[in-house]
Amino acid sequence: MNVLELAQMNEIELYMDIIRECKKFQNEQGFTQWTDDYPNIDTIRSDIKNAKEYVIKIDNKIAGYICIDFDGEPAYMKIQGTWRAKKSYAVIHRMAFKKEFRDIGLADIAFGLIEKLCIRNGICYIRVDTDFLNKRMQHILKKNGFVNCGKIIFQGSEKLAFDKLL
Repeated sequence: MNVLELAQMNEIELYMDIIRECKKFQNEQGFTQWTDDYPNIDTIRSDIKNAKEYVIKIDNKIAGYICIDFDGEPAYMKIQGTWRAKKSYAVIHRMAFKKEFRDIGLADIAFGLIEKLCIRNGICYIRVDTDFLNKRMQHILKKNGFVNCGKIIFQGSEKLAFDKLL
């Protein structure tokens, strides 16, 4: 069974392990989207405290975590391009999966669960950004119905901006 639930503070070290695995995976693919400083334990702690951090579980095992923010993203106010809607949206940040769960379609499962969560919260619009060199995530986003809307500046660097109407 696949579920998405709020992350717990007592598991923060596990989430940091997942982040470290993902940083290594990014480097193996030839790019660095996440730096030594970001995301860090304070980022994760803040997300958990503000009920923005979720874990995805596959058969009751933590497979990854995702920040889902229903408060919007200030960096998205300025876009080189055009968002397809001007309404309340959820933002997906810091999607990270444990190594052992890669290549099983987990991203597709995660997006399905995220969409259900959004709809339950009365939100029918999602925005997300990714690095220009993160071709894997770009493919996953397009495969899951996201559309490239332009570029934004996030964490001091230019990113590709995607959205999806549910």
